Amino acid sequence: MIASSAADVTAAVLAEAGRTPDARQRELLLGAVRHLHAFATEVRLTEAELFGLVVAIARAGRMTTPSHNEVMLGAGSLGLSALVCLMNNEPGGTANLLGPFWRSGVPKMASGDSIVRSPTPGEPVLVRAEVVDGDGRPVEGAEVDVWHASADGFYENQDPAQADMNLRGRFVTDAAGRFELRTVKPAGYPIPVSGPVGDLLRLQGRHNMRPAHIHFLIAKGGFKTQFAQVYSADDPNLESDVQFAVTAPLVGRYVAHPGGGWLLEQRFVLQQGESRLPVPPISGRAEGPRPTPEVLARRS
Repeated sequence: MIASSAADVTAAVLAEAGRTPDARQRELLLGAVRHLHAFATEVRLTEAELFGLVVAIARAGRMTTPSHNEVMLGAGSLGLSALVCLMNNEPGGTANLLGPFWRSGVPKMASGDSIVRSPTPGEPVLVRAEVVDGDGRPVEGAEVDVWHASADGFYENQDPAQADMNLRGRFVTDAAGRFELRTVKPAGYPIPVSGPVGDLLRLQGRHNMRPAHIHFLIAKGGFKTQFAQVYSADDPNLESDVQFAVTAPLVGRYVAHPGGGWLLEQRFVLQQGESRLPVPPISGRAEGPRPTPEVLARRS
């Protein structure tokens, strides 16, 4: 191609993308090229702005390490993760975001065990969960990974003061589709803002807070692997979650437990489909001291 106009470039790129043999990959490439070129045309993207975008993307890649995934953080902060989740799951269901802090290889535990593995501040919580299919029948033998941040707002892989795999555990549902675990009440926390995601939030005048939540990853043959986050109903940032992820079925209500502390009960509904674990966003722990969190104020 010897281009004489911007439209010539778009047409040539689409022609080459159209040569992709795999039908789904061809569809994805063609759609991406059309929308990317249309975006640049609509906003009349300048050369300086393009260079700035390239630098930000490259920086996000460099900042993605075994203990931190800046790219996943950015997808959530742009609402892309929440959009894809809602498009690909039943309306009103219990599917939610995987998030950037799931680790594979979490130790298997017995129902009722505590996932607190080192001294961790926070009020005690008993979690009672039930996993059912679309008809309300219990799903026995589902493996459930559970993980959450501490009351200080740190996942164990971020915090050298916490033991490896602290506040993480893997459980298996019984014949009634149920399991229990003990932990401490999580707190909301600010996402890291030292990279391109932080620049994006400051540009918009947004805060960087996530409401308190507990993560669940549920896998069972014959069912689509489900990611879920159960949010604390009393958290002030439910309506303005920086990751746009809160849905009504996953707003959990902590009630006082007769034995002290709190009780959280949640039901998860699985869809039939392929059971496939995702690629873990992280694979290890951060080195060095605990990071100092920065909280951005939301501009009114």
